[in-house]
Amino acid sequence: MPQLEKGQEISLKIEDMGTDGEGIGRLDGYTLFVKDALEGDLVRVKILKTKKRYGYARLLEVIEPSPWRVTPKCDCARACGGCQIQHCSYEKQLIWKEKKVRDCLQRIGGFAEIPMEPIMGMDKPYHYRNKAQFPVGYDKEGNLVTGFYAGRTHSIIPNTDCAIQHPCNHAILETVLSFMKTYHITAYSEKTHTGLVRHILTRVGKYTGEVMVCLIINGNKLPYSEKLVEALLSCPINGTEEGGAEENVLYDNCQIKSICLNINQEKTNRILGNKIVPLYGQTYIEDKIGDITYRISPLSFYQVNPEQTRKLYTTALEYADLHGDEVVWDLYCGIGTISLFLAQKAAKVCGVEIVPQAIEDARDNARRNGFTNAEFFVGAAEDVVPEQYEKSGGALRADVVTIDPPRKGCDEKLLRTVVQMEPEKIVYVSCDPATLARDLKYLCGEGYELKRVRACDMFGHSGHVETVVGLQRKSM
Repeated sequence: MPQLEKGQEISLKIEDMGTDGEGIGRLDGYTLFVKDALEGDLVRVKILKTKKRYGYARLLEVIEPSPWRVTPKCDCARACGGCQIQHCSYEKQLIWKEKKVRDCLQRIGGFAEIPMEPIMGMDKPYHYRNKAQFPVGYDKEGNLVTGFYAGRTHSIIPNTDCAIQHPCNHAILETVLSFMKTYHITAYSEKTHTGLVRHILTRVGKYTGEVMVCLIINGNKLPYSEKLVEALLSCPINGTEEGGAEENVLYDNCQIKSICLNINQEKTNRILGNKIVPLYGQTYIEDKIGDITYRISPLSFYQVNPEQTRKLYTTALEYADLHGDEVVWDLYCGIGTISLFLAQKAAKVCGVEIVPQAIEDARDNARRNGFTNAEFFVGAAEDVVPEQYEKSGGALRADVVTIDPPRKGCDEKLLRTVVQMEPEKIVYVSCDPATLARDLKYLCGEGYELKRVRACDMFGHSGHVETVVGLQRKSM
């Protein structure tokens, strides 16, 4: 193997892409990971860190670009932590994400044959996010700025015109910054715990056009708040058209329906506090996924890409193959988004979620949409489900179990109880292919068969990929 040293500059051919979208090159058997490099690139890099068998390098120059390399739409794409692969064509992103899922299922899960269906890509992979949290601070010259944190830091990269956020955010952010400058409203400093405005949060209802603006503040009130409301209500966001013919992005009838404050006076890097103060309208907006309407507050968990969420949940419902008489348990149910989709076709749905506010939202969403066959439990799924099983004396059964866990996947205790409940079908929705593969290996070792697998791109230009899996209980 070559003797590479920190600071050394070399030329390197990029042969593959890593877990987070970084380029992977090999030099005489030695592996180098290069952020912002792309499979097919010939690059010049600077060695940053070396281990025995692998190392890390910084991209200095693209000598010969990959056929999949494109010009990022954001000038700050390399510095910003929001997108990892904006320099990669969207076609290649989908190929890579599908391969990422397949590789994990083979390598970690041990599945030789995988019933993969085509990945669900976006029709319009820009301006898709319905939620954004913009930190507010100062640049080195003392100018007030907002934007996004650089990767793995809390240094703000100024940007009010992000290519993956809703276009109306640009006008909203410029309006808030102008208000703060005019009335000398200070930005918060994490180092000194001084200053007032910590973040600007926006949420947009894709299908309703309703817009929320929430300022997270280090205080109990915002001076001149009536002037902020006045400025935002004059904000020119209705019928905003952004981007070229390639995207054909048109957002009609956007209207600010909610302006509020979120109080967070804690010395923490957690963004939101628990108290919400209305300044205009209600402290929520509404949006729809399919035929179901959801109420969304600043604190609500709600999928940030509603169009892809609709595709994902429709696929989950298809995999569940409900006929109207089934009992379904929906684990990690959030505000009931999947639960209510399932409740349209099931006899009864039981949802479990650890966040109390999310369960309140789930119950409210069920009530307002007229569902009487959905019941929700507060608590960790790995605690609630085994407890309910023990309480039933081992009699608790489900026809279908849906699982949508966080990135870490499921505890084995929960998976063991799910198997004991003997559902005919399990539908697993995952945001991490590695933990998905681990959990599927367990379930398939306990009497289930992998029937259908489909990746879904919820977060274009990032390294993340969602996957929905259908499992069938083997006949004994």
